[in-house]
Amino acid sequence: MAVRKSRTSCRVKNKLTVLPADPADAEDFDVSPEALERGQRARLIRETRTSLGLTQAEFARRFRVPVGTLRDWEQARATAPDFAVAYVRVIAQHPDLVAEVVG
Repeated sequence: MAVRKSRTSCRVKNKLTVLPADPADAEDFDVSPEALERGQRARLIRETRTSLGLTQAEFARRFRVPVGTLRDWEQARATAPDFAVAYVRVIAQHPDLVAEVVG
């Protein structure tokens, strides 16, 4: 197995890995750049919602996001698109204004 390592990534079987699995942990797994990005976006969305003190259903209703889509984004089952990340960043800065505009 050819493995090329650098400080931040390595390739195993032509698959780029940003964060290699811990060999001491049988349940750990490699993390691809896409999975890392999806996780970071999920965290941003979840932290924004929780900082506003809203449940997923409340956030979805207030800001006109389908609750199933919000759940998928927060649980990193789907990658939130760039426009959604931008929308969440605006919500974080001006939640009342956004709620008023979309309401």
